[in-house]
Amino acid sequence: MPLDPTAVGTTSEPRTSSWHSKDALLYALGVGAGTTDPTGFELEFTTENTNGVTQKALPTMCVVLGGGLAGPDSPLAKIGTYNPALLVHGEQGFTLHKPLPVAATVSSVSRVAGIYDKGKAALVVLETEATDTADDQPLFTTSSSLFIRGEGGWGGDRGPAGPEKVPERAADHVVTYHTRPDQALLYRLNGDRNPLHSDPSFAAAGGFDTPILHGLCTYGFTGRALLHTLCDSDPTRFGAMHGRFSSPVLPGETLDVHIWEQADGPARFQTRVGDRVVLDAGTVTVS
Repeated sequence: MPLDPTAVGTTSEPRTSSWHSKDALLYALGVGAGTTDPTGFELEFTTENTNGVTQKALPTMCVVLGGGLAGPDSPLAKIGTYNPALLVHGEQGFTLHKPLPVAATVSSVSRVAGIYDKGKAALVVLETEATDTADDQPLFTTSSSLFIRGEGGWGGDRGPAGPEKVPERAADHVVTYHTRPDQALLYRLNGDRNPLHSDPSFAAAGGFDTPILHGLCTYGFTGRALLHTLCDSDPTRFGAMHGRFSSPVLPGETLDVHIWEQADGPARFQTRVGDRVVLDAGTVTVS
Protein backbone atom coordinates (compact mmCIF):
# COMPACT_ATOMS: atom_id res chain seq x y z
CA MET A 1 0.00 0.00 0.00
CA PRO A 2 1.51 3.39 -0.99
CA LEU A 3 0.61 5.21 2.23
CA ASP A 4 2.72 4.57 5.31
CA PRO A 5 0.65 4.52 8.53
CA THR A 6 3.87 4.53 10.59
CA ALA A 7 4.30 8.16 9.52
CA VAL A 8 1.90 9.18 12.30
CA GLY A 9 3.79 11.45 14.67
CA THR A 10 6.17 12.72 11.99
CA THR A 11 6.89 16.41 12.51
CA SER A 12 8.37 19.16 10.42
CA GLU A 13 11.31 21.31 11.36
CA PRO A 14 10.23 24.67 12.79
CA ARG A 15 9.38 27.14 10.03
CA THR A 16 9.38 30.90 10.50
CA SER A 17 6.84 32.98 8.60
CA SER A 18 5.47 36.48 8.84
CA TRP A 19 2.46 38.47 7.75
CA HIS A 20 1.75 42.18 7.67
CA SER A 21 -1.12 44.67 7.63
CA LYS A 22 -1.53 44.34 3.85
CA ASP A 23 -1.89 40.56 4.13
CA ALA A 24 -4.70 40.94 6.67
CA LEU A 25 -6.46 43.43 4.39
CA LEU A 26 -6.13 41.17 1.36
CA TYR A 27 -7.43 38.15 3.26
CA ALA A 28 -10.47 40.10 4.48
CA LEU A 29 -11.31 41.19 0.93
CA GLY A 30 -10.75 37.64 -0.32
CA VAL A 31 -13.47 36.31 1.99
CA GLY A 32 -15.93 39.03 1.08
CA ALA A 33 -15.42 41.66 3.77
CA GLY A 34 -16.77 45.04 2.78
CA THR A 35 -18.59 44.22 -0.44
CA THR A 36 -20.89 41.58 1.05
CA ASP A 37 -21.54 43.07 4.49
CA PRO A 38 -25.14 44.36 4.56
CA THR A 39 -24.42 46.68 7.52
CA GLY A 40 -21.32 48.48 6.26
CA PHE A 41 -17.86 48.02 4.83
CA GLU A 42 -16.18 46.31 7.83
CA LEU A 43 -13.59 49.07 7.85
CA GLU A 44 -11.75 47.59 10.86
CA PHE A 45 -10.87 44.60 8.64
CA THR A 46 -10.54 46.30 5.24
CA THR A 47 -8.63 49.52 6.04
CA GLU A 48 -5.64 50.52 8.15
CA ASN A 49 -5.97 54.33 8.14
CA THR A 50 -9.62 55.15 8.83
CA ASN A 51 -10.11 57.86 11.44
CA GLY A 52 -11.18 56.39 14.76
CA VAL A 53 -10.89 52.77 13.51
CA THR A 54 -8.17 50.32 14.57
CA GLN A 55 -7.34 47.61 12.05
CA LYS A 56 -8.16 44.04 13.13
CA ALA A 57 -7.54 40.60 11.63
CA LEU A 58 -10.32 38.15 10.87
CA PRO A 59 -9.89 35.06 13.10
CA THR A 60 -10.14 32.62 10.17
CA MET A 61 -7.03 34.12 8.58
CA CYS A 62 -4.94 31.75 10.72
CA VAL A 63 -5.81 28.88 8.35
CA VAL A 64 -3.64 30.46 5.61
CA LEU A 65 -0.73 31.31 7.94
CA GLY A 66 2.07 29.34 9.52
CA GLY A 67 4.04 28.32 6.45
CA GLY A 68 1.57 25.89 4.90
CA LEU A 69 1.70 22.10 4.57
CA ALA A 70 3.32 21.78 1.14
CA GLY A 71 6.97 21.30 0.23
CA PRO A 72 9.58 18.57 0.58
CA ASP A 73 10.05 19.20 4.31
CA SER A 74 6.33 18.96 5.10
CA PRO A 75 5.03 15.95 7.04
CA LEU A 76 2.64 15.45 4.11
CA ALA A 77 5.68 14.48 2.04
CA LYS A 78 6.45 11.70 4.54
CA ILE A 79 3.16 9.77 4.43
CA GLY A 80 3.98 7.78 1.29
CA THR A 81 2.96 8.02 -2.35
CA TYR A 82 -0.51 8.84 -3.66
CA ASN A 83 -2.21 10.59 -6.55
CA PRO A 84 -2.64 14.27 -5.58
CA ALA A 85 -5.63 14.49 -7.94
CA LEU A 86 -7.48 12.11 -5.61
CA LEU A 87 -6.89 14.23 -2.50
CA VAL A 88 -9.69 16.45 -1.22
CA HIS A 89 -9.88 18.77 1.77
CA GLY A 90 -12.32 17.08 4.15
CA GLU A 91 -12.37 19.14 7.34
CA GLN A 92 -10.75 22.26 8.76
CA GLY A 93 -10.48 23.52 12.30
CA PHE A 94 -8.50 25.98 14.37
CA THR A 95 -8.11 27.22 17.92
CA LEU A 96 -6.87 30.71 18.75
CA HIS A 97 -4.85 30.85 21.95
CA LYS A 98 -4.92 34.65 21.85
CA PRO A 99 -6.35 37.19 19.39
CA LEU A 100 -4.74 37.07 15.95
CA PRO A 101 -2.64 40.20 15.30
CA VAL A 102 -2.71 42.06 11.99
CA ALA A 103 1.07 41.59 11.75
CA ALA A 104 3.33 39.03 13.41
CA THR A 105 6.08 36.47 12.98
CA VAL A 106 5.47 32.88 14.06
CA SER A 107 7.46 29.69 14.39
CA SER A 108 5.34 26.75 13.24
CA VAL A 109 5.68 23.00 13.59
CA SER A 110 3.39 20.63 11.69
CA ARG A 111 2.83 16.94 12.39
CA VAL A 112 0.92 13.97 11.07
CA ALA A 113 -1.69 13.55 13.80
CA GLY A 114 -3.38 10.50 12.31
CA ILE A 115 -3.76 8.23 9.27
CA TYR A 116 -7.03 6.32 9.24
CA ASP A 117 -8.46 3.57 7.04
CA LYS A 118 -11.88 4.56 5.70
CA GLY A 119 -12.18 1.55 3.39
CA LYS A 120 -12.16 3.11 -0.06
CA ALA A 121 -10.12 6.09 1.12
CA ALA A 122 -7.55 7.13 3.68
CA LEU A 123 -8.02 10.04 6.07
CA VAL A 124 -4.87 11.97 6.94
CA VAL A 125 -5.00 14.50 9.78
CA LEU A 126 -2.37 17.22 9.90
CA GLU A 127 -1.93 19.67 12.77
CA THR A 128 0.13 22.85 12.95
CA GLU A 129 1.14 24.66 16.14
CA ALA A 130 2.18 28.30 15.69
CA THR A 131 4.11 30.21 18.36
CA ASP A 132 4.36 34.00 18.39
CA THR A 133 8.06 34.82 18.26
CA ALA A 134 7.43 38.14 20.02
CA ASP A 135 6.67 36.43 23.34
CA ASP A 136 7.24 32.70 22.66
CA GLN A 137 3.59 32.01 23.52
CA PRO A 138 1.21 29.79 21.51
CA LEU A 139 -0.81 31.83 19.01
CA PHE A 140 -2.95 29.29 17.15
CA THR A 141 -3.40 25.61 16.32
CA THR A 142 -4.86 24.45 13.02
CA SER A 143 -6.09 21.00 12.00
CA SER A 144 -6.72 19.80 8.43
CA SER A 145 -8.29 16.46 7.50
CA LEU A 146 -7.47 15.22 3.99
CA PHE A 147 -9.33 12.40 2.22
CA ILE A 148 -7.27 10.48 -0.31
CA ARG A 149 -9.47 8.29 -2.49
CA GLY A 150 -8.24 4.82 -3.32
CA GLU A 151 -5.74 4.64 -0.46
CA GLY A 152 -7.78 2.79 2.16
CA GLY A 153 -8.38 -0.89 2.75
CA TRP A 154 -5.26 -1.94 4.63
CA GLY A 155 -7.19 -2.91 7.78
CA GLY A 156 -6.14 0.04 9.89
CA ASP A 157 -7.98 2.03 12.54
CA ARG A 158 -11.05 3.78 11.11
CA GLY A 159 -10.47 6.70 13.44
CA PRO A 160 -12.83 8.68 15.67
CA ALA A 161 -16.50 9.06 14.84
CA GLY A 162 -17.47 12.05 12.77
CA PRO A 163 -18.85 15.23 14.31
CA GLU A 164 -22.49 15.36 15.36
CA LYS A 165 -25.03 16.63 12.88
CA VAL A 166 -26.44 20.11 13.34
CA PRO A 167 -29.76 20.39 15.21
CA GLU A 168 -32.90 19.47 13.29
CA ARG A 169 -34.80 22.53 14.51
CA ALA A 170 -34.83 25.81 12.63
CA ALA A 171 -31.66 27.86 12.96
CA ASP A 172 -31.58 30.78 15.39
CA HIS A 173 -29.84 32.95 12.79
CA VAL A 174 -29.38 32.82 9.02
CA VAL A 175 -26.78 35.13 7.45
CA THR A 176 -26.71 35.51 3.66
CA TYR A 177 -23.59 36.51 1.74
CA HIS A 178 -23.23 36.77 -2.03
CA THR A 179 -19.89 35.68 -3.47
CA ARG A 180 -18.49 37.53 -6.49
CA PRO A 181 -18.04 35.89 -9.90
CA ASP A 182 -14.31 36.66 -9.56
CA GLN A 183 -14.12 35.64 -5.87
CA ALA A 184 -11.67 32.78 -6.47
CA LEU A 185 -9.34 35.04 -8.49
CA LEU A 186 -9.19 37.42 -5.54
CA TYR A 187 -8.91 34.76 -2.82
CA ARG A 188 -6.05 32.92 -4.59
CA LEU A 189 -3.80 35.91 -3.87
CA ASN A 190 -3.67 34.68 -0.26
CA GLY A 191 -1.39 31.87 -1.43
CA ASP A 192 -3.44 28.99 -2.84
CA ARG A 193 -2.68 29.13 -6.59
CA ASN A 194 -4.23 25.75 -7.43
CA PRO A 195 -5.43 26.16 -11.06
CA LEU A 196 -8.63 24.30 -10.15
CA HIS A 197 -9.82 27.69 -8.93
CA SER A 198 -8.71 29.76 -11.93
CA ASP A 199 -8.02 27.71 -15.08
CA PRO A 200 -11.18 26.60 -16.95
CA SER A 201 -9.35 23.79 -18.78
CA PHE A 202 -7.88 22.42 -15.54
CA ALA A 203 -11.30 22.58 -13.87
CA ALA A 204 -12.85 20.77 -16.84
CA ALA A 205 -10.29 17.98 -16.48
CA GLY A 206 -11.48 17.61 -12.89
CA GLY A 207 -15.09 17.30 -13.98
CA PHE A 208 -16.22 20.89 -13.33
CA ASP A 209 -17.86 23.17 -15.88
CA THR A 210 -16.04 26.16 -14.40
CA PRO A 211 -13.32 26.81 -11.77
CA ILE A 212 -14.65 26.30 -8.26
CA LEU A 213 -14.25 28.44 -5.16
CA HIS A 214 -11.60 27.49 -2.61
CA GLY A 215 -13.12 25.58 0.30
CA LEU A 216 -11.22 27.82 2.70
CA CYS A 217 -12.80 30.85 1.04
CA THR A 218 -16.26 29.47 1.89
CA TYR A 219 -14.85 28.77 5.36
CA GLY A 220 -13.76 32.42 5.68
CA PHE A 221 -17.16 33.75 4.58
CA THR A 222 -18.75 31.50 7.19
CA GLY A 223 -16.34 32.69 9.87
CA ARG A 224 -17.33 36.30 9.17
CA ALA A 225 -21.00 35.41 9.67
CA LEU A 226 -20.18 33.72 12.98
CA LEU A 227 -18.02 36.64 14.11
CA HIS A 228 -20.65 39.29 13.43
CA THR A 229 -23.60 37.23 14.71
CA LEU A 230 -22.18 35.60 17.84
CA CYS A 231 -19.27 37.86 18.85
CA ASP A 232 -20.69 41.34 18.12
CA SER A 233 -17.89 41.63 15.52
CA ASP A 234 -15.24 41.42 18.28
CA PRO A 235 -12.41 39.03 17.22
CA THR A 236 -11.15 38.74 20.81
CA ARG A 237 -14.28 36.70 21.61
CA PHE A 238 -13.71 34.17 18.82
CA GLY A 239 -12.03 31.04 20.21
CA ALA A 240 -12.30 28.07 17.85
CA MET A 241 -14.06 26.83 14.71
CA HIS A 242 -14.40 23.48 12.95
CA GLY A 243 -16.34 22.38 9.88
CA ARG A 244 -16.59 19.62 7.28
CA PHE A 245 -16.53 20.40 3.55
CA SER A 246 -19.37 18.58 1.80
CA SER A 247 -19.87 20.20 -1.62
CA PRO A 248 -17.98 22.69 -3.82
CA VAL A 249 -19.14 26.27 -4.31
CA LEU A 250 -19.02 28.12 -7.63
CA PRO A 251 -17.92 31.78 -7.62
CA GLY A 252 -21.01 33.97 -7.78
CA GLU A 253 -23.21 31.63 -5.74
CA THR A 254 -25.01 32.81 -2.60
CA LEU A 255 -24.09 31.38 0.79
CA ASP A 256 -26.63 31.02 3.60
CA VAL A 257 -24.98 30.45 6.98
CA HIS A 258 -27.38 28.76 9.44
CA ILE A 259 -26.40 29.21 13.09
CA TRP A 260 -27.76 27.45 16.17
CA GLU A 261 -26.98 28.77 19.66
CA GLN A 262 -26.83 26.20 22.46
CA ALA A 263 -27.14 26.57 26.21
CA ASP A 264 -24.37 24.01 26.76
CA GLY A 265 -21.39 23.60 24.49
CA PRO A 266 -20.32 25.39 21.35
CA ALA A 267 -22.71 26.95 18.85
CA ARG A 268 -23.38 24.95 15.68
CA PHE A 269 -23.46 26.04 12.04
CA GLN A 270 -24.09 24.81 8.53
CA THR A 271 -23.48 26.70 5.28
CA ARG A 272 -25.73 26.09 2.28
CA VAL A 273 -26.15 27.15 -1.32
CA GLY A 274 -29.89 26.87 -1.74
CA ASP A 275 -30.74 23.37 -0.49
CA ARG A 276 -27.17 22.11 -1.05
CA VAL A 277 -25.02 21.82 2.08
CA VAL A 278 -21.46 23.00 1.37
CA LEU A 279 -19.98 23.24 4.91
CA ASP A 280 -21.46 20.87 7.47
CA ALA A 281 -21.31 19.75 11.10
CA GLY A 282 -19.82 23.06 12.17
CA THR A 283 -18.92 24.09 15.71
CA VAL A 284 -17.73 27.46 16.98
CA THR A 285 -16.56 28.46 20.46
CA VAL A 286 -17.03 32.06 21.57
CA SER A 287 -16.72 33.97 24.84
